[in-house]
Amino acid sequence: MRPNKRDELVRNALDVFYRDGFHATGMDKLVAQTGISKTSMYKHFRTKEEMILAVLRLRDERFRNWFCRRLEEIADTPKERLLAVFDALHEWMTSPGFKGCMFIKAVAEFQNPEDPIHIQAATHKRMLLEYVQKIAVQAGADDPAGLARQLMLLKEGAIVTAVMWGNGDPALDAKAAAQALIATSGCR
Repeated sequence: MRPNKRDELVRNALDVFYRDGFHATGMDKLVAQTGISKTSMYKHFRTKEEMILAVLRLRDERFRNWFCRRLEEIADTPKERLLAVFDALHEWMTSPGFKGCMFIKAVAEFQNPEDPIHIQAATHKRMLLEYVQKIAVQAGADDPAGLARQLMLLKEGAIVTAVMWGNGDPALDAKAAAQALIATSGCR
């Protein structure tokens, strides 16, 4: 097999898992949906767990790259970037095919905190938190860690609510709440 077949398989599996969930998607379904033979699939991944971990790594890379780049494109100052979190979130929520956060889904389906899939999903969220905290430090927040945690709570709640409501309005509501938090945070 060509070296990029594995990458192609992971890209295609990402779409299937995102659309249908992890537990609801078996290896037979992945074979049917990706067009890769079962033999080839098992050549690259011994287990479904290995496949899920590879998918989560790809999704993490794609999402964080997009998210960080969008904040830089949308806003010029660190304080503005803290609010831009919710502008980027709104863009994502209103994009075609939005079905929520793959990492929230992973944690919900793999609830044991010691499960490697749960750990991978939690790591993604922790890296986003650290990124937002770094921006809060640059913005001069009195308590950058606390502000970052609060903003991330708004972000995560907005994602779940957007899925339930079927629109991107929760990102705008979260942005309004974030403005109030940022206004009292000491950011300049």
